[in-house]
Amino acid sequence: MTETDQAPPPFEPVDEDWQTALAVVAHPDDMEYGAAAAVARWTAQGKTVVYVMVTSGEAGIDSLDPAECGPLREAEQIASAAVVGVDTVEFLGHQDGVLEYGLPLRADIARAVRRHRPDVVVTTNFRETYGGVFPNQADHIAAGRAALDAVRDAGNRWVFHEQLKDGLEPWNGVRMVLAAGSPEARHAVDTSDHFALGVASLKEHKAYLAGLGGEMADADEFLESFARMAGSRLGVRYASSFEVISLRG
Repeated sequence: MTETDQAPPPFEPVDEDWQTALAVVAHPDDMEYGAAAAVARWTAQGKTVVYVMVTSGEAGIDSLDPAECGPLREAEQIASAAVVGVDTVEFLGHQDGVLEYGLPLRADIARAVRRHRPDVVVTTNFRETYGGVFPNQADHIAAGRAALDAVRDAGNRWVFHEQLKDGLEPWNGVRMVLAAGSPEARHAVDTSDHFALGVASLKEHKAYLAGLGGEMADADEFLESFARMAGSRLGVRYASSFEVISLRG
């Protein structure tokens, strides 16, 4: 066996010694493609998870005008989140498809971090590709990178200091950022007992999946293939993989 043929190293379990998480992603459905089953596990443990969607996914269905699509996708995301025990879903209102990394986006996410004061922030892959093969989507990159930077912004009193006038004190309590589905993942969460809830959560995006078509619209098959691969590296049946960015020394 050559070096390039060697099996990938085992995953380490994600540290779950925390109580609150804020998930910040670009679109409705982003959490459901890999991380929702982990959220179901966490809420079953008594943890609180809040979702923040940077956009409303209004550019996501070719056959629907954004003015009609946005409210529909918001409703689907709220229903989807409820399946995995998430009661609070917020939408920041940035424009879908043309999301730009920059100060306005960082400020809005920092505001959410300061309001919710989470122990952990969850986002999706912000790397340029998925494993060096498939290019990542631009909104995912912008939202993920902004989330990582906004976590640190939120802890600095003099960054976006105008938020102090709204009673939003700095928050330095985020211990780590978890990026789901990253090609740099070295950790994972055992979702064997919660995988079905993750699938059910994705299936709540009925209009989106109908418009999407293809293999990604087959919730069971698509999610199972990735969950099995991650599970094999964690030594369990199913798992969700994460890149862990520690913010504590």
